[in-house]
Amino acid sequence: MEQNQPDQETFSCSICLDLLKDPVTIPCGHSYCMNCINSFWDEGEQKNNYHCPQCRETFTPRPVLKKSTMLAALVEQLKKTGLQAAAADLRSAGPEDVACDFCTGRKLKAIKSCLFCLASYCEKHLQPHYDVAPLKKHKLVEPSKNLQENICSKHDEVMKMFCRTDQKCICYLCSVDEHQGHITVSAAAERTERQRELEERRGNIQQRIQDREKDVKLLQQEVEAINHSADKTVEDSEKIFTELIRLLQKRSSDVKQQIRSQQETEVSRVKDVQEKLEQEITELKRKDAELEQLSHTEDHNQFLLNYPSLPALSESTHSSSINIRPLRHFEDVAAAVSELREKLQDVLRDSWTNISLMVTEVDVLLSEPEPKSRDDFLKYSCEITMDPNTAHTLLVLSEGNRKVTAMNQPQSYSSHPDRFTDYWQVLSKESLTGRCYWEVEWRGSVVVSVAYKNISRAGGGNDCGFGRNDKSWALYCNTSEFGHNNIWTSRSGPVSSRVGVYLDHRAGILSFYRVSESMTLIHRVQTRFTEPLHAGVRFWSSEGSAEFCKPK
Repeated sequence: MEQNQPDQETFSCSICLDLLKDPVTIPCGHSYCMNCINSFWDEGEQKNNYHCPQCRETFTPRPVLKKSTMLAALVEQLKKTGLQAAAADLRSAGPEDVACDFCTGRKLKAIKSCLFCLASYCEKHLQPHYDVAPLKKHKLVEPSKNLQENICSKHDEVMKMFCRTDQKCICYLCSVDEHQGHITVSAAAERTERQRELEERRGNIQQRIQDREKDVKLLQQEVEAINHSADKTVEDSEKIFTELIRLLQKRSSDVKQQIRSQQETEVSRVKDVQEKLEQEITELKRKDAELEQLSHTEDHNQFLLNYPSLPALSESTHSSSINIRPLRHFEDVAAAVSELREKLQDVLRDSWTNISLMVTEVDVLLSEPEPKSRDDFLKYSCEITMDPNTAHTLLVLSEGNRKVTAMNQPQSYSSHPDRFTDYWQVLSKESLTGRCYWEVEWRGSVVVSVAYKNISRAGGGNDCGFGRNDKSWALYCNTSEFGHNNIWTSRSGPVSSRVGVYLDHRAGILSFYRVSESMTLIHRVQTRFTEPLHAGVRFWSSEGSAEFCKPK
C-alpha cells in the first residue's frame, strides 16, 4: 500500500480487531463497531456505569450511539483501495517473472510476448494486439525473457530466416551478405521441417516407451514365474529330502531291530547251552561225590559190593569243548553301514554337483554376447593344471602340472582308478563351469579336449578316447578336425601352434580358435552341457608336448 493511503489499523475496532462496521464514536472520542460496543456494555457493565475499553473513561448515563456517516464512508473507501492495492500486488512482476515493457513505475507481469514487436505486454497493454487490425497479425507467445536473442547482433534486425549451411538463425541482410550462396529458408519453414522431425522422434520415443513397458511387464511376469518355480521347487525338494531322511531313519530302525533280534536269539541260544552245561556240571559233581565217598570205604567187601551199582558215566550232550567262530560279533554290520555311508556320500557329492549345476543354469535372460577380441577372451582366463592321477603312464607332467610331455618310457605312477590305461590322455584337476578361456601351446601330434569327469578310463574302446563318445569334445590340432561322439569334421585353414578354447557352460557354447596375431574361429559348438567339464589333452605319438599357458 502506498504511503499516502490511510492505514487500515487506524480504522479498525479495538474490540473485534476488524475494520469498523457501522462505526460509532463515544464521548471520549474513540470509535467502535456499533454492535461491539453495545455488546460490551450489555454484558460487562454495571447499570448506570459505562466506560471506554481503551481509555477507561466512565460515562453516566449510558451514551446514546449514532452511526458516524463520515467515518463509515472512509472505511468503505479504504476497503476499495486496499483490494485494488492487493490485486495490483498480485499482478506485479517479481524477479523471476517477465515484466511488461510498457508499464511505467511499478512493472506488472507480462501475459504475452510478441515475436514481431519483440516486446512483452501485461493484460492492459496487450489489448491493442486484440483490437487493432495490423497488430492482430503479430505472433503472440508465452512470456519470454529471451526476445533479444531474436535480434541480429550485426544488423539489429529480427532474424526471420535460417541458414541450413551454417545451421543458425539469420536476418534478411545476413542472407545477402556473409551467407550469400548458402541454403537459406524462412525460420517458419525450418521450424515446420524440424517440427516434423521432432514428431517422428517423439513417435519413436513413445514407441520405445511402449516396447520397454511391455518388456517391464514381461520381466515382471518372469519374476513371478521365477518366484513360483523356486517356491514350488523348494517345497518339492524339501518333501524329497524329508522322504530320504525318513527312509534312512527307517533303515536305521530296521538295522537296529534286526541287530537286537539277532542279539536276543544268539544270547538265548548261548544261555540255553550254558544252562545245560551247568546242569551237567551239577550232576557230575554229585557223581564225583559218590565216587569220593566210595573211595574212602575201608571195608573191601563193602567197596566191591557197591561199586557195580554205580551208573556208568553217560555221554555228554555237548562236545568237550565249545566251538566259537572267530567272529567280531556285530562289528561287521557297523563296517557294512560305514561302507553304505561312504557310497551315499559319493552319490550325494556327485548328485550335488549336478543339482548345483542345474540351479546355476537357471538363466532366464539372454547371456552376454560372446567375446570378439583376444583381450575380451582373456577377461575370462582361468588357470588349468593337470591331475597326475588321470595321466597315462607314458605322460610326464611339469611346470606345476601345466605342461604335459609324451615319453617312450613308462613313469612310476601309483595305481589309481582315474588313470587312463590305454589312451595317452590326461584331464585337468579343475572342473569348469560358467565362462572360461584358456590357451594351449602344442607341438607334435596333439588333441585338445574337454570331457565330463565320468568318461571311462580303462581300456582302448571309444568310451575312453577324447572325441569318440558323447562325453567329450576334441580338436585334433594338426588337421583342425573336430570330433564328438566319434563324428569328425574337417576345418580348412592354416595351423597355429597355439589354440584358444572358450567355454560358456551355461549357454552351452564351446569354441576353438587359432591364436596368432589375431584369433580365427576353427569350430564352434552349441549344445547343452549337463555336468561340469574338465580340460584334457591327448597324444597320438611320443615326442609331443602341450602346455596350458598362464593367464595374462
